[in-house]
This record gives sequence, C-alpha cells and structure tokens, in this order.
Amino acid sequence: MMRSTGETEARWPGSAGLLLAQTGYQLKLFYRVPAAMFFTLALPLVMLILLNAVFGSDTVGEGSESQMWPTRQFYTAGLAVFAAVTATYTNLANMIPIRRDEGVLKRWRSTPLPTWIYVGGAICSSVILAAFNVIVMLTLGVVAYGLEIDAVKIPAAIVTLAVGIASFAALGMAVAAVVPTASAASAVANATVLPLAFVSNVFLSVDGAPRWVQLLGDAFPLKAFASAFQDTFNPTIAGAAWAPGRLGFIALWGVVGAVVAVTQFRWEPSGSGGRRSRRRSAAESSD
Repeated sequence: MMRSTGETEARWPGSAGLLLAQTGYQLKLFYRVPAAMFFTLALPLVMLILLNAVFGSDTVGEGSESQMWPTRQFYTAGLAVFAAVTATYTNLANMIPIRRDEGVLKRWRSTPLPTWIYVGGAICSSVILAAFNVIVMLTLGVVAYGLEIDAVKIPAAIVTLAVGIASFAALGMAVAAVVPTASAASAVANATVLPLAFVSNVFLSVDGAPRWVQLLGDAFPLKAFASAFQDTFNPTIAGAAWAPGRLGFIALWGVVGAVVAVTQFRWEPSGSGGRRSRRRSAAESSD
C-alpha cells in the first residue's frame, strides 16, 4: 500500500515484547523500594548465615547414623525455598494491593496495555527474583557450607523449583485478589508464611516433632515444597529424588490459587484503601 511522504506507521509491540517490557518495569519498581529489597533478597540470606552460625554443626534426619545429614546443608536448601516463596507469594501479596490502593492499577487498566500483560509482568518479575534468590543461596551453600549437588538430582531440583515458584506466585496473586486493603494483605502474607515455616522443615526439622505439628505442616504446600527440594540435595537419598506426590500437591494448591486470582482479581481500590487514594489525589491536586 502506497503512503504519502512523511507518513509514518505506528506499530504496537507484539505480546512478547510487551511482556518483556512490563517485566523490566516491574523489576525497576521493586528495586526502588528498599524495604522490599531487604525482606525479599537480604533477609533469607541473613537468616541462612545466622542459623548456620548457631546450629550448623548439628545433623538432621531420622533413623540410623547413615540417614543423618548436616544441618548446614539442610538449612541451605530449606531457606532457598523460603527465599523463593518470599520473592513470589509474599512479594506479590504485598505489592499488588499497595498499587491497587494507590490507584496505580486503575490507571494501568485505563491504558491500551492488555490486562494479562500487566499481571504477567508482575508474575514474571517475581519469578526472576525467586530464581535469583535461589541461585545466590545455593551458591553460598556450595562455597561456605559444603552443599552437595548430584548431577542425577538436578532435573528433579529444577522441576520442583519451577512448580513451587509458579504455585506460590499464583497463591500470592490470590491473596492480592481477595484482601480488601494493602495492610490486610501484609498481615495475611506474613501471618501465613512465617508460622508455617516453623512446621515445614524450613527453620528447623520437624521429623521428630509431635504428630499434630507434622500434620499441620502436611496440610499446606510449603512443607511439600521445602521437603521435595531438600531431598534433591540430601546425600543420604539415592537416585534422582523425584517426588511426584509432593509436586502434585504443590501444583494443586497453585491451580486453586490461579482460579481464585483470575476470578476475584480487582483493579479498583475499595474500603479505606480507596479513601486513602482519593485523599492522596485531592492533596496532590491542591498542591
């Protein structure tokens, strides 16, 4: 088709380009929030160093001496999972409601950007953060704490990590969708992750804990995620260390979270969050 001189054709980027750009934008927003960076990136690393300094000389496991493995390696794998969950579940459950209360989501929705691109960018950025966290934790584990990596178990470790990250990202979006305000989201995210970490083989081994403690951990996906990932680095476990039952349980939670996130997600602020947003906008306009 012939065009007149000086006429330009505006081209809208493809879906992949838009998703990539939105992911980069979400990462930039994250790096501009020091508190988020500390709790998501630095805190799990600090906890790994402190827990190993205090308990790293012990062993964990059940049965004979041959079934025991060093606590420092147990902590490395468990806190790598905690770091991944913090970067996905906690990060999304906190940041999305904050942006909704401040009216950011409402403004994004009024742009030509497809809804799924914005949501996908938020999820992809959290997945990148989770992968970065895990790599840092495992690298420190290998260098400082003698973490053993068996090539036969690497595929199981990668698949476990992928299923866990995807599922907890979906659960984070589900929490962001159903909570009314950002303050409520923060309370829900922290109140669910931190207590469960104590009964899910993250901060300590629950192999010898009372039965009710083990059952409580078994009811939620964090223990399945931590245990399955730890098994891929446990030198006392032979073979490829696949855990299909645990992976299916984690994935089931992820599917439920995805359904809730898709059906209940809101762009408009509500309740006190909406009033705060309106007051902020009025203050800005008066200035």
